[in-house]
Amino acid sequence: MNESVIQIDDLSLTFPTKDGDVHALSGIDLTIGKGDFISFIGPSGCGKTTLLRVIADLEQPTSGAINVNGMSPEQARMARAYGYVFQAAALYPWRTIAKNVALPLEIMGLDAGTITSRVAKNLELVNLAGFERKYPWQLSGGMQQRASIARALAVEPDLLLMDEPFGALDEIVRDHLNEQLLQLWAATSKTVVFVTHSIPEAVFLSTHIVVMSPRPGRIHEIIESDLPRSRDLDIRETPEFLALAQRVRNGLRTGHGYDEVV
Repeated sequence: MNESVIQIDDLSLTFPTKDGDVHALSGIDLTIGKGDFISFIGPSGCGKTTLLRVIADLEQPTSGAINVNGMSPEQARMARAYGYVFQAAALYPWRTIAKNVALPLEIMGLDAGTITSRVAKNLELVNLAGFERKYPWQLSGGMQQRASIARALAVEPDLLLMDEPFGALDEIVRDHLNEQLLQLWAATSKTVVFVTHSIPEAVFLSTHIVVMSPRPGRIHEIIESDLPRSRDLDIRETPEFLALAQRVRNGLRTGHGYDEVV
C-alpha cells in the first residue's frame, strides 16, 4: 500500500445559517496514498468542493479528524505542502504569465535566481515556455489554466488540489488538457485530488474515483481503476474503460445523484 498522504476519519461539517443548519459532509472516511490520482465525483451540492476545501484548510470540519502529510490542514497550509488550482484561472491581468507564476514565490521571500529558475521549470512542464512575457488576456482559457497549474506547482508541493479546473472549457480543449495533466502527473509523481462532474474525465484521469452522494455529502463508493497508468484518449473506446465508466454511473445512480452528473 502507498504511504498515506491524507487520512480522514469520521469527518463531518455543518454550516449554520439563518434558515437552520446545512449538513454539508457526514461521516467521511478516506485514505489517499502517495502518488495517487483521486477524483471526487457527484451531483452539485454533494460536498465535493467542500471536502477539497477542508483538506486545504479553507473550511473547518465540525467533527472528526484529518491529517495532511502527518500534519493538521492548517500546518500543511502554513508549510505550503499543497498547491491549489481553482475553477477559474484567477490570474492577475496586470502581471505577465511569468510574474503570475512567480507571485507565491515572491510572497515566500525567495531570491530572484530561485524564482526565475522555478518559473522557467514549471512553465516548461505545462508547455508554456515562450509565453513568459504574455499577459493573461493574450492567452486562451486553456493556456490560462495551464499557467495556474504552473503557479500551484511553483511552490514545489507534494500534493496538488484541483477544483474542476477544466469545467468551463470546451470538450476539445478539455480532452487535450486531460492528456497533458496525466503527462504532468507522470513526470512529477505528485499526489492529485481532483473535483469533477464528468464521468469520462474521472475515469480517464484517476487511480481511484470517490463517488459521493447528495447532501449531506457522504462517500457512497470508492472505485479503484484497473486501467494502466500510461493512457491516451484512445483508451476511452476500450471495453475496460466503458465498464469502469458504467461502474461509476451505477454508483451515482444508486447514490441518487446521477441525473445531475454529465
